[in-house]
Amino acid sequence: MSDTLNLTLELMRRVSVTPDDAGCMDLVVARLEPLGFHAEWLDFGNTRNLWLRRGTAAPLLAFLGHTDVVPSGPLEDWLSPPFEPEIREGVLYGRGAADMKSGVAAMVTALECFVAAHSGHRGSVAVLLTSDEEGAATDGVVKVVEVLEARGEKIDWCLIGEPSSFEQLGDVIRVGRRGSLCGELRVFGVQGHVAYPDRASNPIHRFAPALAELAATVWDHGNDYFPATSFQVSNLRAGTGAENVIPGRLEAQFNFRFSTATTADELKQRVRAVLDRHGLEYELNWRLSGAPFLTEGGALVEAVQRAVTQVIGSPPRPDTGGGTSDGRFIAPTGAQVVELGPLNGTIHKVNECIPVADIERLSSLYRAVLEELLV
Repeated sequence: MSDTLNLTLELMRRVSVTPDDAGCMDLVVARLEPLGFHAEWLDFGNTRNLWLRRGTAAPLLAFLGHTDVVPSGPLEDWLSPPFEPEIREGVLYGRGAADMKSGVAAMVTALECFVAAHSGHRGSVAVLLTSDEEGAATDGVVKVVEVLEARGEKIDWCLIGEPSSFEQLGDVIRVGRRGSLCGELRVFGVQGHVAYPDRASNPIHRFAPALAELAATVWDHGNDYFPATSFQVSNLRAGTGAENVIPGRLEAQFNFRFSTATTADELKQRVRAVLDRHGLEYELNWRLSGAPFLTEGGALVEAVQRAVTQVIGSPPRPDTGGGTSDGRFIAPTGAQVVELGPLNGTIHKVNECIPVADIERLSSLYRAVLEELLV
């Protein structure tokens, strides 16, 4: 059994549901501190954040990951207990197998091998871990970045272990992500009896034409790196539960996944224009969980492409799909950001899993990137 697999199993046995780290980071510190990494705890609220750095010179290559996982879901739907990792027919099952305790383990063992072979490497290496990636992400990497920026500590290259692969390990790397803009809308009407609609105002009826226009709107056409911006309603609530009452209020939640072809402010203005055009009385609150970012090229992308080609045998496809990641907090600092990790087909699902063979190969990929950039 490989060292990387053993560490993955140790991490998976810890029930680190957001924002509980459950001691995962202590395992990482115990492995890397003896190699000259300085550990700094940057905790905020209930979130644990760990900044481990070896060296003080530039350039700085930082590995970024998270130790928290999403809840398991119904235990009876799992073929084996989610926090008791099990290997069946060459596949490792358990919560966090892909997202992303195998990635964290691969970072650690890659760094151990790299430092053993290149103790006098140029520049610096670091690991940034948080226990608040799967949750609100308000006390995690975003806060650590503020600390690093305040003291002028700059990350040049950031390699994120999020599960980016589709069909086989290393076939896809993320070189950017779409932005995410959430809206919470309340449309007001006048509650009344369904038999007397002239004495009430139904917010469902009033909102329906505006919703149809929002759903049919072409927000942009995307660009060479991103698909077109999408608008989706995630929740819609109205009514008292009684069949003979016209509701007095409607509540809707919606989300934009948007490209660099538009901005959050432009989307906000266009939504308000639609609501105003339909004469609605409403309140609208926004939450920008992340702006789009793109690493169009540069040393990190080139190093990752060469490493994947060397270890896997074929070059990866650059991509900007998927949800958001903590890379959205690193990219605005000017760092080049790339995501390279295991298969993502089972992440957040019941019976999450990863091929065992991919775990050690992922460590080899990370070591190859280190050698491309810092030797």
